[in-house]
Amino acid sequence: MNHSKPYFFCGIGGSGMLPLACIVRAQGHEVAGSDRALDQGRVSDKFAFLESRGIGLFPQDGSGVTSADQLLVTSAAIEETVPDVQAAIRVGAERITRPQLLARLFNAARTGIACGGTSGKSTTTGMIGWILHALGRDPTVMNGAVMKNFVTPDTPFASALVGSGDMFVSEVDESDGSIALYEPRIAVVGNVTLDHKSMDELRALFLGFVSRAEVAVLNIDDAETRQLARQVAPERLTTFSFSDPNADLLGGNVVEEPLAISFSATRRASGEAVQVRLAVPGRHNASNALSALAAVSAVGVNLGEAAEALASFTGLRRRFEVVGTRNGIAVIDDFGHNPDKITATLSTLHAFPGRLLVLFQPHGYGPLRTMRQELVDCFAEQLGQEDILIMPDPVYHGGTTSRDVGSADIVEGVRAAGRQAEHVAERAAAGERLGELARPGDRIVIMGARDDSLSTFAADVLASL
Repeated sequence: MNHSKPYFFCGIGGSGMLPLACIVRAQGHEVAGSDRALDQGRVSDKFAFLESRGIGLFPQDGSGVTSADQLLVTSAAIEETVPDVQAAIRVGAERITRPQLLARLFNAARTGIACGGTSGKSTTTGMIGWILHALGRDPTVMNGAVMKNFVTPDTPFASALVGSGDMFVSEVDESDGSIALYEPRIAVVGNVTLDHKSMDELRALFLGFVSRAEVAVLNIDDAETRQLARQVAPERLTTFSFSDPNADLLGGNVVEEPLAISFSATRRASGEAVQVRLAVPGRHNASNALSALAAVSAVGVNLGEAAEALASFTGLRRRFEVVGTRNGIAVIDDFGHNPDKITATLSTLHAFPGRLLVLFQPHGYGPLRTMRQELVDCFAEQLGQEDILIMPDPVYHGGTTSRDVGSADIVEGVRAAGRQAEHVAERAAAGERLGELARPGDRIVIMGARDDSLSTFAADVLASL
């Protein structure tokens, strides 16, 4: 990579772009960018943060891309018609996608730990990053979500951590196929389920991913990942499980609490056992923690020290984040957007009494069409008789995507399965409906992805109770 070139990020405010821009800036490179949200006057605190890092901001009209010396970084989905891209073509500037740039930085590190899987990879990345940071390994961490442990007044958008050690921990994404670009020393996979691609495509991507690693850390409680494990040479394989005594790292003695979970972890080879208590709830997080312990063990971290560090892991923004309680009603902000993630959150909540009012905002019409039946089945199974699902229309930023399957179709399917569900097209009206329904003892869950404004919406719902 030509490090002398200034970087220009088109869409710099995005959850995957902002942390990457911060990493590149912290490495001493000149960085600037543009964002549609900035032009529309939205989320100004995020852009003030970038400017405080010495990152220049421009309108998304091509005015920031003026030289062939610049390197234009775009999200994988950016259209050729965007003025910044047109400007890059005009001046002859090199172009690279966000995943390509991240993979270059990651592959250049001496010890790369890559976390993949349909669900849980952001949390697992955060856990591994926190263990390594707490134990003085000074890692660089790239995540798709804000890691609460690393938030300070100076770094409110801590979805990246810039370290000076030789370790680079990153979440890697299968939804855009970019997982194929990474060459990790340690490849972690928690699960493989239907989300953005067909199962055959996913199996091929994940097999390629683990095949390029020195060590594959795999969850054999998940049927697809167990199949993957059978295709990895035993000397390159580390398995973890809560149910299979033949796993290299075995979890057990799980005790759930409303906002925490504890379990034991035993290394099969040595019989060494440790107790783990997490300050985040849910069995899915116990599984994420077990994978983090297996991953750091693969780079020589002491199991007991790693478990101790995990006790102070405070979680990720919008991952079962309790916004607050008012008049006996709790509001929870959550990233759940596919059946696996939704199931994990709802089962965590159903471990304890109280009715659930779930607002689910789909993150696009495409994913809704792909997962239509799976989403209907998920809500039909996971909602209790008393629970109520409210669905506004999906996020839509324009473009050519087909809108033949909408929120009303999911609601219709959930109602046909005998559960309570309502389609309220406008999100603001859906929020008002939650307020009308809510009574003391209820938990309101705001669910959805790829929309920064959902957290503000959750806070507004709490304030209105």
